[in-house]
Amino acid sequence: MKKFLLILLAIFTVGLLAACTTGEDAGEEEPAEETDQKDDTTEEEANEEAVTEGEKVLLLNNGIEPTSFDPSIGFDQVSWDPLNNLMEGLTRLDQDSKAGPGVAESWDISDDGLTYTFHLREDANWSNGDPVVAEDFVFAWKHMLNPETASPAAFLAYFIEGAESYNNEEGSSDDVAVTAVDEKTLEVVLTAPTGFFLDVLTNPAFFPVNHQVAQDNSEWHAEADSFVANGPFLLESWDHNVELVIAKNPEYWDAAAVKLDKVHFAMVNDTNTQYQMFESGELDTATIPPEMSDQLIDGENVFIGPYGGLEFYRFNLTEEPFQNKKIRQAFAYATNRDEIAQYVVKNGVEPAYGFISPGFTTPSGEDFRDVNGDLVPYDPELAKQLLAEGMEEEGYDELPEITLTYSTSDSNKAVAEAMQDMFIQNLDVEVTLENQEWGVFAEAQQNLELQFSRSSFINDYNDPVNFLESFITDSYMNRTGFSSAAYDELIANGRAETDPEARYNYLFEAEKLLAEEMIAMPIRYYNTVVLEAEGVSGILRHPVGYFDLKYADKQ
Repeated sequence: MKKFLLILLAIFTVGLLAACTTGEDAGEEEPAEETDQKDDTTEEEANEEAVTEGEKVLLLNNGIEPTSFDPSIGFDQVSWDPLNNLMEGLTRLDQDSKAGPGVAESWDISDDGLTYTFHLREDANWSNGDPVVAEDFVFAWKHMLNPETASPAAFLAYFIEGAESYNNEEGSSDDVAVTAVDEKTLEVVLTAPTGFFLDVLTNPAFFPVNHQVAQDNSEWHAEADSFVANGPFLLESWDHNVELVIAKNPEYWDAAAVKLDKVHFAMVNDTNTQYQMFESGELDTATIPPEMSDQLIDGENVFIGPYGGLEFYRFNLTEEPFQNKKIRQAFAYATNRDEIAQYVVKNGVEPAYGFISPGFTTPSGEDFRDVNGDLVPYDPELAKQLLAEGMEEEGYDELPEITLTYSTSDSNKAVAEAMQDMFIQNLDVEVTLENQEWGVFAEAQQNLELQFSRSSFINDYNDPVNFLESFITDSYMNRTGFSSAAYDELIANGRAETDPEARYNYLFEAEKLLAEEMIAMPIRYYNTVVLEAEGVSGILRHPVGYFDLKYADKQ
């Protein structure tokens, strides 16, 4: 979630979540502390402090402090955006948003589709001069899967033989089929053929870790002076919760392609404040405040593009009244997504009547969303009927008190307030709103302590199974109490089936089942809408993937 990208935050509210989750995107974030007073430092003086004369320095906003620069832990948009420019995995999304060579210059795939042999570049080095070796990947991936790490990204590695059993404490690290054949050759064995495995590997969770550095200092990722990078940039400075600066990495194998000298990331979590900073030249990119969308959206300095992700609300099936499917459906059908998209979020976002965002091409060449159609309609009359039926089934004369919880941000608040009005108008149900700071909110949602709560998902890799697999039994991303053997089987088949048409049919059915059970209600799909200052070019904003500054430039 997932995009500058956190610039996307107010629009796609990034997000986080996580993967996210993905992960959750970074829309769920701590707001910046605001003041009515402005210090008397001039803009020129401020720029002189951060920018050396003659250097190309891009000024961006990360919204809030990254969760972690340990690739196994920073499983959210606010960590991914800087990390994807500090580090590089075996594969990297190219300028066409396809999984292409990264640290691995080539690879071989066995005839049965199970064994991948990656050949690492001889000139791939860490920022401290160490060579990037196969053991760095073995170390990093087993660290991610180690149960003690408690990585939210570990499920992504379950395609690898032995990974799931190790992560679930039913096997050992020796069972994980990731082997350093020699310094520059890595072998990976999968549990089943996985045609999108190279896309999975573009996720920052699969970045390598310099095993020698990490063995000497387990907190290597926590400060700029101990961080080692293998990507286009290195971490020059990090003033926690204030700003971080990344600089061109001379040890990067493709350093000649990197045009920027530095990138300065501010941490401002207020839509209007970051827009004002853009207007004053303190930021080179910004999101458009929703109230200014109509006057700015058609400007020549606006980048608009698709973005794979979803804003949605989770029902907690372990708390009343949402143990009842008809009551869950009633709340979903009472929500006017078109109104939220057009008048609340704005910026050209699309209302979501299904869970899988547009942009995934089926084997027949059609869009997944077009094939599976609208699954969660706006139907207030049906909503009233379902609410009455659900209450009768549960023996309710009146509903238990309902609290809708969201993480603190101006956009999240606006959407929640719109939904609150719709529930009163369409269901005659009063819902209490509660906002929580991101850290508190994320933990409470994970622990099933929230009754009805806001979520966001930014695709971790380029396949529709990514979102759907979040709701299998015991998934870290489930966060609803939902468990269905039928659903789990559909997802297992959707991962492993080698016939493309058959595989997509499993995914179509899985999404329909998710909509029928209504354990979560979709709100709107994300898009990328970014204001760019004159002279800024080359920023890659992948529809499904990560913000990439490798080819960015500033005149």
